[in-house]
Amino acid sequence: MPRNRWLALAIVAAIGVTGCANKASQTSSAPTGGSGSGTPVSIMVGGLNKQIYLPFMLTQRLGYYQQEGLNVSLQDEGAGIDATTQMLAGKVNGVGGFYDHTIDLQGLGQSAESVVSMLVTPGEVELCRNDLKDQIKSPADWKGRTLGITDIGSSTDYLTQFLAQKNGVDPTSIHRLGVQAGATLIGAMTHKNVDCAMTTEPTVSQLLANKQAYILLDMRTAAGAAQALGGEYPATSLYMMTSYVQKNPQVVQKLVNAYVKTLKWIQTHTAAEITDQMPADYYSGAGKDAYIQALNNEKGIYNPTGIMPPNGPPTDLKVLQSFNPDVKGKTIDLSKTYTDQFVQAATQ
Repeated sequence: MPRNRWLALAIVAAIGVTGCANKASQTSSAPTGGSGSGTPVSIMVGGLNKQIYLPFMLTQRLGYYQQEGLNVSLQDEGAGIDATTQMLAGKVNGVGGFYDHTIDLQGLGQSAESVVSMLVTPGEVELCRNDLKDQIKSPADWKGRTLGITDIGSSTDYLTQFLAQKNGVDPTSIHRLGVQAGATLIGAMTHKNVDCAMTTEPTVSQLLANKQAYILLDMRTAAGAAQALGGEYPATSLYMMTSYVQKNPQVVQKLVNAYVKTLKWIQTHTAAEITDQMPADYYSGAGKDAYIQALNNEKGIYNPTGIMPPNGPPTDLKVLQSFNPDVKGKTIDLSKTYTDQFVQAATQ
């Protein structure tokens, strides 16, 4: 799935072709919420049941959307790249995904911006099959290997290619395979369709508990992310097209108000209390106890304020400029890829 299809989809949407909507109905789960009173807003999230995207559903479960007078429809999509195509095509108002997509979009001539930062680290873990422990000891051993990512053009794709190149492996010498997360990724590991894969909680804990995989790189902590990527790497955010933000500042402010409240709530509650608020099917695979333990292990990934970490965007840009043809060699104005104005207003 080439990244430059984003631009093509935007053109398609402009002339009224609706093929993207058909794809959304086939690959996305039914919207969550979206019924009742309030200003309607549609947000597509690149994996609602992943802990890295937990704030989106938690905000709904806590009733904060409703408190702000919003009728938010949360739509689930297995990869951030697919959610972004839907936003470009005008099918959803915003995306719950990694901030780095706004940089990539600017490289393609599109203007999107993060309006609230939710994760101060990627929360990603590179796992490899246990039977390869003696063969793969670092990304330097990736040449010729098949590496699982959520999808081609996703943030895990960006990070995987960067880690390969940083460790002396030409990204073209590895095979990247989209396996999303959860059952599909676990199945790929079980059937040896992938050698290693980048994923998040609760999938990480499930694979470790089953003794199917071992940790090669851990980016669930600030130190681990800095060691792997060379600095802060802000990840999950709510990003929207700049045109939408400019036309709907009051709606955006209400959304950010709700998310800032949720981020503060996370800081003052235990992993068990947070888990109690989540839908039971979010932890049915790994089990509730494992889900709580996984969340407890990585609770520090959540941004306590919503403000973009000041040293983060340059790291994201450095990663993309190292290999991504959409960004490499282009002048990127980072100040246009995010805004803190709504978070600042929410905290006043």
